[in-house]
Amino acid sequence: MDIDPDYYVQGVCSGNRKALAKTITLIESSLPKHQELITSVLDRLLSFTGKAVRLGITGVPGVGKSTFIESLGMNLVERGHRVAILAVDPSSTHSGGSIMGDKTRMEKLSVQPNAFIRPSPSGGTLGGVSRKTRETILVCEAAGFDVIMVETVGVGQSEVSVASMVDFFLLLMLAGAGDELQGIKRGILELADAIVVNKADGDNIDKALQAKKVYADAMHLFSAESSHWSPPVLTCSALNMTGISEVWQTVLDHHKKMTAVGYLEQKRKKQALAWMRTLLEEGIQEWFYRIPEVKNMLPEVTWAVERGSTTPTVAVKKLLNSLKN
Repeated sequence: MDIDPDYYVQGVCSGNRKALAKTITLIESSLPKHQELITSVLDRLLSFTGKAVRLGITGVPGVGKSTFIESLGMNLVERGHRVAILAVDPSSTHSGGSIMGDKTRMEKLSVQPNAFIRPSPSGGTLGGVSRKTRETILVCEAAGFDVIMVETVGVGQSEVSVASMVDFFLLLMLAGAGDELQGIKRGILELADAIVVNKADGDNIDKALQAKKVYADAMHLFSAESSHWSPPVLTCSALNMTGISEVWQTVLDHHKKMTAVGYLEQKRKKQALAWMRTLLEEGIQEWFYRIPEVKNMLPEVTWAVERGSTTPTVAVKKLLNSLKN
């Protein structure tokens, strides 16, 4: 692998696919020399980032996420956009994830020269996968992609993670699946900038419209994150490509409004600061466990807590006090 930062910086900025893929591979590497190199590369690429629309997409199982992403991606490519699709999948270590399946299912989009689909890195915690995805967003922006879609493949905290790195968070839902709100956590509804009821086609159109009303009523129970935007509920058929343009127009309307009032800039600043604090906490934790005094004392205090001969509070104080000596 090339160790010259210029190769990656110039390659990414010129839109070289091979250099882009190699740069993302560097991001995903845990080798210290690769991490040192990518830190330098990202620092130099930073001034070329920030111009893309960052769109997060999540949805219940069976909602047709892959078809929706491909339909929206094709719609955008046909409009002249350059689209990158990334994934956050903390479950990939256990289940193998589904993004590679998604890539093979997105047959039309994956062969488009103006589309780039990147599977989530296999392995690591949600935090590790999130860090890699955040940095990959920056690299894709520097490479000239003007729409970045980040998909949640896993469940639970991955929705929160993706919402904290995008401008617009889209929740895909199904109609006619029994209790419309079953399995949808309040927290996820509160994150959504829009809800889209997919598969609104054929005999399912009436059910989709009913579901739209249920979701719209539910959204009224939450206070909007910004007074300038009320999350709408839309319907579409990703299979028939109907309603896709309206979804994109909603994303654009949000982007325009939030940019005009300065909200988007503030949101990105807050996201960057929150991410810095997360990285700092992770770094401190990693550093702490490498300290010789802590490594020596940890087995003893761990055993004492397990045995019940000391409390966790006393054990922690003992470990921290060992650093004062």
